[in-house]
Amino acid sequence: MKNLVKTFIFVAFLTITTNVVAQQKTIQKATIKTEITCDHCKQCETCGGLLEQTLLKTKGIQMITLNEKDETIEVIYNSKKIDLPTIKTAISKLGYAADEVKADPAGYEKLDGCCKPS
Repeated sequence: MKNLVKTFIFVAFLTITTNVVAQQKTIQKATIKTEITCDHCKQCETCGGLLEQTLLKTKGIQMITLNEKDETIEVIYNSKKIDLPTIKTAISKLGYAADEVKADPAGYEKLDGCCKPS
């Protein structure tokens, strides 16, 4: 009987550990190259605010960090809810290039002049 209880506890522990490890693998981090020309994009309503407000409302995106010096956007996301090409398309629709995805012309036109990559 003791061996049965020990076996049950071991199997339960193994199952819980496996589930935790599987969940951790769904959280991904990507650094996406973009084109940002102004030095105040984090404060600018049409850049930093727009990127944060819009992208964080997208299902699966958990956090974004804009680095205007390196012209990158770091995205932490749940890969079970969204994939990287969809994230790049969302950034493109806001008027910015996202790696190989060119900026959407309609999104680009909505940016302030100082925020438009040349």
